[in-house]
This record gives sequence, structure tokens and C-alpha cells, in this order.
Amino acid sequence: MASSQLRAVQALTRNLRVSSRSFATSARRLEASAPVTGTSETAAVLETDSKAIGQAPNRGAVWSRNQKPRSIAMTGPRFEQTDFSLQPQPYSAMELVHKVPVTWTHDKIVSCDGGGGPAGHPRIFINTDKPEIASCNYCGTPFANEHHRKHLESLPETSYPLK
Repeated sequence: MASSQLRAVQALTRNLRVSSRSFATSARRLEASAPVTGTSETAAVLETDSKAIGQAPNRGAVWSRNQKPRSIAMTGPRFEQTDFSLQPQPYSAMELVHKVPVTWTHDKIVSCDGGGGPAGHPRIFINTDKPEIASCNYCGTPFANEHHRKHLESLPETSYPLK
């Protein structure tokens, strides 16, 4: 009698574990794991779900250690009926930031406030004493000291244009 009660409790807990897992994943993933019945509509849905969802049109992979891939981050009940092909996918600004030319200065320390006012960021001070391009931590604006210009121009490649 005790063994049959134990089996019944195990069956109930197994069902509870399965039901709690169903909320941790999206319906699309559950459908994708279901066997294909052979209809073209089901195959088309599974084909679109199997496509990788990129981070941005100009950036395929993550660019931060704490960033989750878009295909993992956008799962769960909130995204069950979301068609990602219709959602906006903004461009990553990483390539645009590295097209900003270097701001040359004669000062050893410069300040950057991102343009000031509500469109800017808190003012930070950047040390340009070393022979390298120093960028703002908030907006990425590059600064360099005029004293190190010859050295920086002699380098075969820099991450910012030296105009």
C-alpha cells in the first residue's frame, strides 16, 4: 500500500514539474519540439522558428558579457504570440560611434557632457596624457592630445578616424 501511494505522489510531482516548465518556455518552442505532421503550414511555422534571431541587422552577436542573445531573452508567456519578423529591430550604434573623428586638444584633461542639457550626459573628465585615443564612457566621443598626434598618425590602424 505504501509503495502505491509513493508512486501516486511521484506521478503528481512529475506532473507539477512539467506544468511549471511549460511557463518557462514559449509555446513556439513547445510546438517546435512536437513532431511534424507533414502539412506545409506546420513546416513553414517550424522553419521560421528555427531561424536565428539576430541582435541587430548590422550586428549578429551580443556585444556585452551580460547581454543575453535575443533568441533566449525573448521567450516566455510575454512573447508567445510575437512574430519577430514584424517587430522593429534597431541598428546597433557601435559602428556609428567609431566613425566619429578624433577631437584634438592641447589640454591634458578634457571634459565631455555629451552636448549638455537634457540631450547630454553627466560631465566626466578624460585624461589625454597618454599616447592613445581616449573615449568618453557615455557617448564614445574620442579625444587625443595634440602632443601625441605624430605617434597616432604613424600607427597602421586606429579605431577612430584621425581627421
